Amino acid sequence: MKETLEEFYNAILGIESPWKVVSISRDSQTQIVTATVKYEQEHPLLCPECGAEGKLHDHRIRRWRHLDSCNHKTMIEASVPRVRCEEHGVKQVTVSWAEKSNRFTVAFEAAVLMWLKEDPISTVARNFDISWDEVDGIMARAVKRGLDRREKTKPSHIGIDETAYQKRHEYVTVILDKEKDVILDVLDDRKAETLNIWFKAQEISDLADLKSITMDMWDPFINAVKKNFENADQLIAFDRFHVAQYFGKAVDKIRAQENKLFESSGNQNPLTYSRFQWLRNSSRTDNRSSRRKEFLQLTQMNLKTARAWRIKEAASLLWDYKYMGVAEKEWKKLLGWISRCQLTPMIKVGKMIRRYFWGILNAIKLKVNNSMLEAKNSKIQKIKKMACGFRNRKRFKNAILFHLGGLDIMPVSTR
Repeated sequence: MKETLEEFYNAILGIESPWKVVSISRDSQTQIVTATVKYEQEHPLLCPECGAEGKLHDHRIRRWRHLDSCNHKTMIEASVPRVRCEEHGVKQVTVSWAEKSNRFTVAFEAAVLMWLKEDPISTVARNFDISWDEVDGIMARAVKRGLDRREKTKPSHIGIDETAYQKRHEYVTVILDKEKDVILDVLDDRKAETLNIWFKAQEISDLADLKSITMDMWDPFINAVKKNFENADQLIAFDRFHVAQYFGKAVDKIRAQENKLFESSGNQNPLTYSRFQWLRNSSRTDNRSSRRKEFLQLTQMNLKTARAWRIKEAASLLWDYKYMGVAEKEWKKLLGWISRCQLTPMIKVGKMIRRYFWGILNAIKLKVNNSMLEAKNSKIQKIKKMACGFRNRKRFKNAILFHLGGLDIMPVSTR
């Protein structure tokens, strides 16, 4: 038997009983195909809330955008019955091809979400011929869907760090479950009160069994943790890479000061074009290059920068001790060296380390750092760059959770 056009669209649209495609119309000017779908009268009308059979109240015309078919934009149109339920009142009957209050079909949204995983909103909007706001709405619904489906976690190790939202020192706070390598939440700023509220109103995770909270030496974060955890002094671990940044900044400041002295004196300047070399990680595998060998000779010269660099290098070796007594002894030895070095920027770093020494020892004892969160921050900045920035924090948060929240975001048909 020859298949009718209605039967053909019934198949490609995935329409199943009690619904049926009853007619197909095509607009040659707009290149839009509309499939009219009807609810079969012989089937009972069920309340979407409780599943009880009810009486017909009325019909409402609804339209949904579907994936293109036969090179035409495809729409589904249906006169959807509304049922009167004794318990829940008047409710619209559920349709199988779309989620409640959504004007895109499940198949269409799923395709958009697959594209959004790799492409910016502008590209997806152009390829699917929808607006930026519509694409953003699909992403927002996906994130809400994923958060609703997310089961409550019980992490042992979390990381807290800020990441730039916009210029002018605008930041958000990112919280990472380090065991699952997923972002738990994104907070609107980096204030102590915001993090304190998150801890107190926590619904995403059970934090009763936390063993470590890794962070930068940022007092608002420290104060929020201390306010919510009695054992905060044992939980808080200061990230080695943030500590290394402070040493690097001190070396760079000393190099800049010494470089100016050489330039003003008119003498030959050994520091010319060497800035990157002083900041470079000496454990990198490409440190055997000829230029690096020349630099290592420079570190043996009687330069303030070379002295600061040797302190920085010594500090980088003090994080992997197995015995805490030895680790504490070696760090105190380094702090004594710093206090005698007569290099003001480095002395300031030494004072800061003395203040937060307990958290550094925790990081060594617990063998934790924020490298996973730093990797996430790099991806976040890539997401921001791909989107050419975000209009508001809510959209920024949704994008982060969409890509890095480990959420189950795909819509599911009600069939």
